[in-house]
Formats: sequence, C-alpha cells, structure tokens
Amino acid sequence: MDDFQFDKKNTTESSANGELLQLVSFRMENEEFGVDIRNVQEINRMMEVTRVPGSPPSIEGVVNLRGKVIPVMNLRQRLGLENKEHDQRTRIMVMELSERTVGFVVDAVNEVLRIPKSTTEPPPEMDIQTRTDFIMAVGRLDDRLLILLDLEKLLNESDRENLRLITDTV
Repeated sequence: MDDFQFDKKNTTESSANGELLQLVSFRMENEEFGVDIRNVQEINRMMEVTRVPGSPPSIEGVVNLRGKVIPVMNLRQRLGLENKEHDQRTRIMVMELSERTVGFVVDAVNEVLRIPKSTTEPPPEMDIQTRTDFIMAVGRLDDRLLILLDLEKLLNESDRENLRLITDTV
C-alpha cells in the first residue's frame, strides 16, 4: 500500500449481520494485525527518521511530515519481536493516540477491511506473565486470523511520557 490518507467521516456501518468493524490490517513477522481505521490518519512509505539522543529503543526518532514533527515508534520492539531491516514494504502508520500524533513502523500494510463484529472473539487467556491487555479481539477471516490491537493500551506510562518529552523538545 502506497502513501494514503483516510477520510473518517463515515466509519460506522451496519449490515444484515450486525455492526461492521472498519480496520486497517498490517503485518508484523508472520502475524496479521488490525487497528480501528478511526485512529489511522495516514500511511506513508518509510522515510528517513531522525534519532533523538537519549530516547528509548522503542522510539526510533522523529520525522517531518508536512511541517509537523511526529515521533515514530518501533512497533516490533513494543510487541517483543526482533528488529529487522526496513525494506520496500515497510510503512509508517500515522495515528492519533492520547491526543498526540504518533507514527508506528510496521513491516507492511495489507488492506482496509470491513468485518462483522460477530466474527471476532475475545483474546485467549494467557499465563499471568504474558501481557495481552492491548489485544482487543481476534477476528476470524476465512482461512486466517487477525489480531485486533488497542494501541492506546499498548503504550505504557513511560512511553506516553517519552512521546510527550520528544514532541515538546523538538
């Protein structure tokens, strides 16, 4: 998916099967994830990210997006995945979270989906040491599963403070 901006005027739909969820799906490693399209402002090709000295590993740095400085987070690091080199499919998903605009680096963006809410179910119970509170649901799509993320919950207080500090200092 190339650079893309979203028009969020009509994001709630209903169908004969009930409420439809509108999602942007993306890939990290071999897993497919989805986020509510209302949080996504735009999707951009990977661009040069300026590292901010002293920032934690989960924050890759900042980018200048049409005159606005946006902090960029490494979603692989937040999800506990190994880092990998960016390639031609790597994208920055720009989202509005906690009243801040944040870019998330993802391996690839797949598509915009509309799925019936009835095809989702709560995430499976995991052991106490596995943090899964940021997983809203798991969607069943034909022959694949889609992990629906709540990125607000993925960010901890330290992340929020680091994003605030970076945004305020740059």
